[in-house]
Amino acid sequence: MATRLPPVHALSAFEAAARLGSFALAAEELCITPSALSHRIRLLEEFVGERLFLRDGRAVSLSEFGRRYLDVVRAALRTLTEFPMPHRSAPAQPRIKVTVPPTFARYLLVPRLGDFTRQYPDIVLELFLSVPLYDLALSESDVEVRFGAGNYTDTVTEKLFEEPTFAVASPAYLEKIGGLEQPSDLARATLLRSALEPWQPWFEVAGLDWPEPSNALRLDDLGLLLEAIRHGYGVGLTRKHFVQESLERGEVVHLFKDVELKTPPHAYYVVYEPQARVRPEVGAFIDWLRKSFGRL
Repeated sequence: MATRLPPVHALSAFEAAARLGSFALAAEELCITPSALSHRIRLLEEFVGERLFLRDGRAVSLSEFGRRYLDVVRAALRTLTEFPMPHRSAPAQPRIKVTVPPTFARYLLVPRLGDFTRQYPDIVLELFLSVPLYDLALSESDVEVRFGAGNYTDTVTEKLFEEPTFAVASPAYLEKIGGLEQPSDLARATLLRSALEPWQPWFEVAGLDWPEPSNALRLDDLGLLLEAIRHGYGVGLTRKHFVQESLERGEVVHLFKDVELKTPPHAYYVVYEPQARVRPEVGAFIDWLRKSFGRL
């Protein structure tokens, strides 16, 4: 039976926090966010089955078990650090962990990443996906792009861009239901739903006193929503940068071109904790995001 070992990144977080007497200072030393450090400490506490720190507001101190365990951890880390490695390679490249929504990653970020890698060839990017409106913790990411209302506490939040929302449908679906000439004709259409693109704000702009639809297919991913529209499952709301290629290929049709929601309730934001920007590679990526997407 394999022996379970404590995660080394959690051990180093524990040692740094105990030595510095502060989660914030330990996070800064390890170049991670305080929430990421807290996550690592909790992970280690779950592993050992004991409290390592006593928390009193922002102040932390070692528990009795934590003091005893610290001696063992320091000895283990010292052994690993001092082991001679004559062929050890040069220091690792700077890395940035970035969490982004799937549709933003596919349609907007990845097509532009070549510009960043040309400017900063020594920086390694690690991309992870998050679910908009649900995955709201920074976890162990250095930078996040979030799609939402922008109300994120205890973080630096900067709007990247917003763009109008409008209705689209596939030509096959329009032929099936006999066309749509004006917004009120949507009464005989299937309205595809998404928490990311609610219909009611668009209804108000269109002069329709209708409630939010409660039937039909719901897809809480903008890319999947667009796919459902392309496949003729109904009418949906979308935005220019996602649907542009489908419009050019004739896969979908822009409906009611004089009706657009200019300021939809959700936009894209870059989110990070203040101390993360101190790292040059993180600051460079945030500046690149703002420059690349701020002019869309």
